[in-house]
Amino acid sequence: MLEKLKQRWGIESNLQVILILIVFSVTGSAAVYVKKIIFDLIGIDSDTSLWFKIPMYVLTIIPAYQILLLVFGFIFGQFTFFYNFQKKSFGRFIKKKEKTEKEV
Repeated sequence: MLEKLKQRWGIESNLQVILILIVFSVTGSAAVYVKKIIFDLIGIDSDTSLWFKIPMYVLTIIPAYQILLLVFGFIFGQFTFFYNFQKKSFGRFIKKKEKTEKEV
């Protein structure tokens, strides 16, 4: 499994794979925690309508996750990997959006 990840991500060290997986897991947990803090600040609770809660969830968790991914990547010495990972991810999103606009 580690060999497949090393090949896919273009890295050579098992330690780097482990650090990257740790960053992904810590970032996911931290993003949920940040969302909870933001929801508490703006007063969203269990009584809030899903029609409001779901868009707010998307608007808070996605940017929080992206920022935290870079922060934890830096802390664990993998900033370059995660910076390139995000550029590649956003590049895919933009290309799909451009294709959709060209089809219309």
